[in-house]
Amino acid sequence: MSSSRATRRDTFLKTILDTMKTTQPIYSRVLTHAGMWSGVISRGKTLRLTDLEGGANVGMLLYNADVPVERYNMPDTLKGQHIFRLRHPYCIHSDMGRLLASITADTVGWHDAACGCSDARLVEEKYGHHPYQTHRNDFYRNGRDCFLIELAKWGLGKRDLVPNINFFSKVTADDAGRLTFVPGNSKPDDYIDLRMELNTLVVLNTCPHPLDPDPEYHPRKVRLEVFPASGPVPADDPCRLSRPENERAMTNTENYIRLRY
Repeated sequence: MSSSRATRRDTFLKTILDTMKTTQPIYSRVLTHAGMWSGVISRGKTLRLTDLEGGANVGMLLYNADVPVERYNMPDTLKGQHIFRLRHPYCIHSDMGRLLASITADTVGWHDAACGCSDARLVEEKYGHHPYQTHRNDFYRNGRDCFLIELAKWGLGKRDLVPNINFFSKVTADDAGRLTFVPGNSKPDDYIDLRMELNTLVVLNTCPHPLDPDPEYHPRKVRLEVFPASGPVPADDPCRLSRPENERAMTNTENYIRLRY
């Protein structure tokens, strides 16, 4: 990246952060105990996720809220941007050549996009048998079931499950392709901002990452906030310019919006 482009990116990011500091969220909620959440966030609004304790994991799926057959596509997101991880100023691509969201701010710098989520068998083998019948609200949830519960609220189900993003978690790969989870990647009060480029159905949970080596089942608290739309995406937006593929996908998205609305 050229020094001039880096300077424009840093200036743009500072402007966004200064604006967010003075803007009040229109929605706020704290998720605890492997909390689940889903909702439609309209184009232009920003979703901020904040790790309140450090060591959080937020599994997320994204869908075009108006046409849910269009959804987050992990291969296109990674190969199109020549990356293995997500961070600012990268974007989240759909399977139709458009953008669902852009990462406009990020204090972590590494978010896993390759490892998927836990299921009931993995959680029981790793942490023990803790069902609702005996442990009530302290029972052990798993990422797959949490996704399915939230998806059902929107008429979606198993066939709509795709590989998810794990925000706040870091996983590295060596030359042989072996994956290693890196503890302590996210610190207390670290956050990430996602600007929605379409009306987006966001489905998420705070279950532990499937590769987290911590022997204790300990989902961390996460604050979820939604901020108002900030206007059209400018031509010098860092996310738009971070990769040629992102600029093309942004243009596809803008054309889609013009034609549809």
